Amino acid sequence: MTAPALLFSIPEYRPMADQLCRLGGLEGGDLETRDFPDGERYLRLRTAVAGRRVVILGGTVDDGATLAVYDLAYAVVRAGALSLTLVVPYFAYSTMERAEKDGEVVTAKSRARLLSSIPEAHHGNRVVLLDLHNPGLPHYFEGELTPVHRSARDIVLREARRLAEGEPFVVACTDAGRAKWVESLANDLGTTAAFVFKRRQDGGGTQVTAVSADVAGRPVIIYDDMIRTGGSLVGAARAYRDAGATRIAAIATHGIFPGEALERLRSSGLFTQIVCTDSHPRARGLADGDFLRVEPVASTLHPAICASAPSHD
Repeated sequence: MTAPALLFSIPEYRPMADQLCRLGGLEGGDLETRDFPDGERYLRLRTAVAGRRVVILGGTVDDGATLAVYDLAYAVVRAGALSLTLVVPYFAYSTMERAEKDGEVVTAKSRARLLSSIPEAHHGNRVVLLDLHNPGLPHYFEGELTPVHRSARDIVLREARRLAEGEPFVVACTDAGRAKWVESLANDLGTTAAFVFKRRQDGGGTQVTAVSADVAGRPVIIYDDMIRTGGSLVGAARAYRDAGATRIAAIATHGIFPGEALERLRSSGLFTQIVCTDSHPRARGLADGDFLRVEPVASTLHPAICASAPSHD
């Protein structure tokens, strides 16, 4: 009988690791970790990995988490892991995927190259990713690291139907750049898609100039792949409200909410509810079940994790 894959998680993702193990096919590995006063992190694999399929779970939510994922992956391969699957629910710097000015660092590519430099396990290395900002980002991973891109689409569709409360509604986005994706959602939901037209101002900001569809008298549900400060989301929501939307909610795969971002969204008075997944640990810590609803993404990632962890011959 094939042994389950060993799952090690950085501390920020332990709740998701527990959920994944409960879904089956994975066994939690024992990892000792502690932080030193100077900020360095101690890691020790307390479960033997030689000859085992190994999964490392951890989003690159900050530089420390990124290096912890890299260090763990490097260690398990050197310790004789049969195969390696990285699970990165949130891939940071995904909006920095190209240089628009001379000298700009394309950080999304350099981080992908970093993970691609992990030594290859005997049966190969893979990385499972979720709703990347740009569908071309998987091509930044090189060598023997095979990317597997998953989508939280089922969660988005389910939550959109719940938020609509049985009324005819409009699925919308914050700008024309996401229009194709939102149009695809609208087709699956049997409803209308909308987006806002923006004009870039001299000071570097943007001004909403028009709404692409008639939203008057209907609820509007805005989808974006991630919410950070929420500035674009608020601007779009105001445009839909001014165009006659009866109420507005928002869904995102990745809820980042740095600083007071969530409170600013709440105090805007524009949204009945915001929904995101737990792909970023900060969202899980802010969830109140009322204004911010956070949906677990473990069941979306689990099939790809188990499929991408090769079995013993």
